[in-house]
Amino acid sequence: MAPPLSSLYTLSFALALLATLLVAASLRILAILPNRRPKPTQWRKRPLATRVLIVLGSGGHTHEMFYLLRDLDTTKYTHRTYVVSSGDAFSAQRAVEFEKRLEDRTEAARREKEEARDAVPAVALNGNALEKKANRPPCLGPEHYNIAVVPRARKIHQPLLTTPFSALYCLWSCVAPLLSAPPLLPNAPPSNAYECAAADLPDLIITNGPATAVIVILASLVLRFFNIRGANSRGKCKTIYAESFARVKGLSLSGKILSRVVDRFLVQWEELEGSGGGRAEFWGILV
Repeated sequence: MAPPLSSLYTLSFALALLATLLVAASLRILAILPNRRPKPTQWRKRPLATRVLIVLGSGGHTHEMFYLLRDLDTTKYTHRTYVVSSGDAFSAQRAVEFEKRLEDRTEAARREKEEARDAVPAVALNGNALEKKANRPPCLGPEHYNIAVVPRARKIHQPLLTTPFSALYCLWSCVAPLLSAPPLLPNAPPSNAYECAAADLPDLIITNGPATAVIVILASLVLRFFNIRGANSRGKCKTIYAESFARVKGLSLSGKILSRVVDRFLVQWEELEGSGGGRAEFWGILV
């Protein structure tokens, strides 16, 4: 006996709707993903205050990341969010120590500048644009960085059967650190440009390949896909992936997964240039 026409119409409509949604989602993904190396003319002017989100891994990944950021300019990257996995006290402590070194370096530079200024005759610098730029305040201290702890996507010896559930929970937990950094005072509204930047989406996400980075960047793609808080239309959540120094002949698993979805994909060995679908850029030894 043939099925009633109403059931066939319902099934056809459901299949057509599903196909339409799949096509629309595919076109949206193609629209938000980078498809070539950016040209200098595509770079936008840096705002007064920016927020950078840094994904840390345990052990070697964390060590490489802080060496990569050794010359970080805190007058440009005014708020830093460090993302660590639960139980990774080592990376969290290293983040605190790194911020302390930034403060010590800035204080030493200030003293050296004062000594040099006292050693030469004073020069009138009123209205000098370069001097004004040089006098931009370094954004240091607890109000200019935070450490966000997210659950692990997969714990050691965790059964593969339950891994999808823990990975989804990790994905959900990564959304909050992306949306904003917590204010220094609870429920305090932003009072200046630096606090507004901290309360906004990150301008830049930097990672060098820990497993948590895959989930964090996937969460950022979800925000850009749905343009949550203007993540895509305002050019937020741009991503830079620096492949580990230890990867000489081939990409890591994280690198293979992320090579086609991050905005810039950097490698440290010439043999890897052009890998990852032709998107790998060789910039020499970074760490």
